[in-house]
Amino acid sequence: MSSLLFERETYSVIGICMEIHNILGPGLKEIVYKDAMEYEFNLHDIPFEREKRYDVHYKDIILPHDFYADFVVFDQIILEVKACSGIVEDHVKQALNYISIAQSKLSLILNFGARSFQHKRVIR
Repeated sequence: MSSLLFERETYSVIGICMEIHNILGPGLKEIVYKDAMEYEFNLHDIPFEREKRYDVHYKDIILPHDFYADFVVFDQIILEVKACSGIVEDHVKQALNYISIAQSKLSLILNFGARSFQHKRVIR
């Protein structure tokens, strides 16, 4: 039986997000869900950085436009927060780019905008 990458950490984050969605429901702006996530991460002693900045390296330079991850939890998992009707392929492509830039192995796309909370694991 194989285990998932960062299984315990992932389930903690998803459980918190499901609770947030159950309380707030769909239809709010992303920033509201991010604020609730920050509150819950602090409450549950989950290490996180919000709006973590990453440089984009190209050959021997750093490009002038950088990337900000919505959250990085447990120093390794990039969280991409959405509040839209559903997770689409462009979100997956975006997550793959982000984990590549951040040199991470896992991103979670977390969508609060649908009737039921949605999440997707993206692995590099």
